[in-house]
Amino acid sequence: MIVSLPRSLHLLPVLFLVLVPELLAQQPPYDVFPDAEPPYYRVRYDASTQAGELSLPVNYTVWIPPDVKSLRGVIVHQHGCGEGSCKSGLTGAFDLHWQALAKKHDCALLGPSYEQPQAADCQLWCDPRNGSSAAFQKCLVDLGAKSGHPELAEVPWALWGHSGGGHWAGGMVLQHPERVAAAWLRSGVPLLQPNPARTTIKAHTLTDAALKVPMMCNPGTKEGVTVKDGRFAGVWPANEAFFYEVRGKGGLVGVSVDPLTAHECGNQRYMAIPWLDACLTARLPETSGGELKPMPTDQAWLAIVAGFEASPANSYSGDPLKAAWLPDERVAQIWMQYVKDTNVADTTPPPAPTNVRLSGNQLTWDAEADLESGLASFIIERDGKVLANVPEQGKNPFGRPIFQNLQYSDTPTQPLVPMQFTDNAAKPGAKHTYRVVAVNTVGLKSEPTAAK
Repeated sequence: MIVSLPRSLHLLPVLFLVLVPELLAQQPPYDVFPDAEPPYYRVRYDASTQAGELSLPVNYTVWIPPDVKSLRGVIVHQHGCGEGSCKSGLTGAFDLHWQALAKKHDCALLGPSYEQPQAADCQLWCDPRNGSSAAFQKCLVDLGAKSGHPELAEVPWALWGHSGGGHWAGGMVLQHPERVAAAWLRSGVPLLQPNPARTTIKAHTLTDAALKVPMMCNPGTKEGVTVKDGRFAGVWPANEAFFYEVRGKGGLVGVSVDPLTAHECGNQRYMAIPWLDACLTARLPETSGGELKPMPTDQAWLAIVAGFEASPANSYSGDPLKAAWLPDERVAQIWMQYVKDTNVADTTPPPAPTNVRLSGNQLTWDAEADLESGLASFIIERDGKVLANVPEQGKNPFGRPIFQNLQYSDTPTQPLVPMQFTDNAAKPGAKHTYRVVAVNTVGLKSEPTAAK
């Protein structure tokens, strides 16, 4: 199915408005929100008619790690352009895997959801200068007040963006480099040089401060790297132009080509999360209210752009200002696995489920995701024997099967998958012992937790 778009929309540098509605669209009804009860909080702003303010309505949902005393940062999971992608943003803050990263660093997890009609110009929000930067900063104040964490308004930002969200995240780096700890740009980058063929898009200015912010360009190989034609072929040239402009001036920018995908997000989270983990570890202040630390560069590794091998920067034989920048050896090793087949390894099992409860013949439980590999499923044991797998068959048309399922824009599907199992084979009055085991996406199992 091909959507006819206004000419101005086709001029975007990374083609993030060429959509696949059958992949992006959620099933109706479209106004269903996951409940935003603590530790979730939500605000919604109507569209403004004032010049320079956001002309689209927007929802922001934030997750605050339970028991966190003072937040040190906020991780923003920003969807892309088009109606389907915007709706998928409604579940961004509910992703267990991204929550694991946020919790490790005492960060909030924020999921914006712009109410952009399908044919509307994405620049209305994906250019931060068109009101979305101000709306985002306002939501941090308002959500900070609602959650009892007013420091949310002042903490640093770690930005992840897909397609138009990558354009937005990169634009936020260029507009507010002093606030951004790191930015992951999946299939979308901002424009740095004016282009006569793209007059509807304003170029950004690259400052010395922005060069010090770690950034990662993450296109799919079928977006112009190995597939040179088609609807997404312009993504790679736009990423190349952005990368060489930033890196040529000494910027801390890398490239991680997804070897399996086009515009869909695929398995990128298994590279994005450890990369952001490294950047947050290095840059976040120890306590809330402090300034971002400079990103260390003495342990950096370098790699040929769109290549497969990385080496320590002090032994790299090529031009370092044309090489992809990686923060350290651990990330470089993950990068070398990711760019070959996305099969990033993991040797640590996931955390064991908690609060396993039995009511009648229904089991419920809580669980946190494995930081490295997320959650794929749960094993239900009855009287020491395997009774069932939840889900019976994991779903994810874009990458590794995971417990919450995934949409095109790397967010959980609705309705959110509950952690529960009903033993319909249990005989009335019979007493059984139940245990629940968590399984991550590389098949490693947690210790079992017995029901109480």
